[in-house]
Amino acid sequence: MNAFSYVRAESIVGATKLSATKQGSFLAGGIDLLGEMKEYIVSPELVIDLKTAVFQGGKTPVVVPAPPHILPDHSGIGFYKTMAELAEDAVVREKFPALAQAAGEVGSPQIRNVATLGGNLLQHSRCWYYRQPDIVCLKRGGTKCYAQEGENKYLALFSGCECISPLVSNTAVALAVLEAKVYLILGERVKDRIISMHDLYAKAWTDAQAHNSLPEHAVITDVLIPNKAKRSAYKQVSERGEFDWALVSCAAAGVVENGMIRDARVALGAVAPGPYMVEEAHDFLEGKALNEETVAHAAEIILREAKPLAHNGYKVPVARALIMRTLLALNE
Repeated sequence: MNAFSYVRAESIVGATKLSATKQGSFLAGGIDLLGEMKEYIVSPELVIDLKTAVFQGGKTPVVVPAPPHILPDHSGIGFYKTMAELAEDAVVREKFPALAQAAGEVGSPQIRNVATLGGNLLQHSRCWYYRQPDIVCLKRGGTKCYAQEGENKYLALFSGCECISPLVSNTAVALAVLEAKVYLILGERVKDRIISMHDLYAKAWTDAQAHNSLPEHAVITDVLIPNKAKRSAYKQVSERGEFDWALVSCAAAGVVENGMIRDARVALGAVAPGPYMVEEAHDFLEGKALNEETVAHAAEIILREAKPLAHNGYKVPVARALIMRTLLALNE
């Protein structure tokens, strides 16, 4: 790890200004950032701790009403809330169970006590070639995606560019089906912005060097979730039962009445640069009975464009099974 300066931000706007003056990186839980620094993948001159900008008093609720002038009838969750808080909070478990389930699958109990919502959404690639300090792959500014012809067991089935590194955020998949948005602060003289989960990762689909679409020096301060009367669920398959990344994950949400589903949303994780969703599948599910035949056909639609490589073809049947199980879980 190279030498760096450390500062505690007094405000989020102040943090964005400070980041712009130096080659700065933001620190929340620090799980991903410190790992990359130790591996010499990133070497910021300045690390800006954001926690001091938000921890101004006692413990605050995990879920709070979003200000009506920002987004009416939405709930807000601060970027600094930990995975443990999301997994254990009674309000999250009742209103947004997919989010609680996704957070509960992150890492180990020790990691969940530290890792934040903002950090989980913005974590960088876990591809071995990206994480190898001695290799300059396409995502790190090189000219080649070595995984295409190399070890691609854990990588994507869908991509809009040569890089096949998938997003591994659990919470992004859950928030995508909950139709969440993120609130961004971009700086003192730049208007704040609200973007969808799709737009948060859209740039990574076509730009091999991008992990997300976050503008430079911007900070996600809140996640905003519509207060819809939806059921939701999240499931994942990993090689190990504990403390492991998802091989494939799936989240689903919808309004279920008398076994019929409306306003359905399904997203896959760990198979694309962002949560992978297919609108045709949502249209097909509208008004259908949630049974084996229906969910099997929805899975076929979602996986129709999959392009497995030499070592990750197993993800297709795993994803198919997860889509079916997660959708059927909405009946429970």
